[in-house]
Amino acid sequence: MKKIEAIIRKSRFKAVKDALHEIEVNFFTYWDVTGVGNEKKGKVYRGITYNTSDIQRRYLSLVVSDEFEEKTIKTIIEASKTGEVGDGKIFVSDINNTYRIRTEEKGEQALS
Repeated sequence: MKKIEAIIRKSRFKAVKDALHEIEVNFFTYWDVTGVGNEKKGKVYRGITYNTSDIQRRYLSLVVSDEFEEKTIKTIIEASKTGEVGDGKIFVSDINNTYRIRTEEKGEQALS
């Protein structure tokens, strides 16, 4: 099993969520986060300069079976990519085990 953590643009969240549902990844956790990125200059909107060093993003955390790892990563990249600086990052780590509290199932059975 793999834990996939993705930091994406808030504006791309609906597209990512819908794409994940299409490949039957139906459970994940997300929250709003603020981070500091590589972009150092501000944005100007109607004559007002806005600080863009603090970037609003959405953080997704999901656990998938080993077979779904590549498909899930590819889906997140395709749905969140704009080609501009600040599209985000994906981190993958191993999960030793998982448990479903209600039924006491463990392992990959607890994921579905």
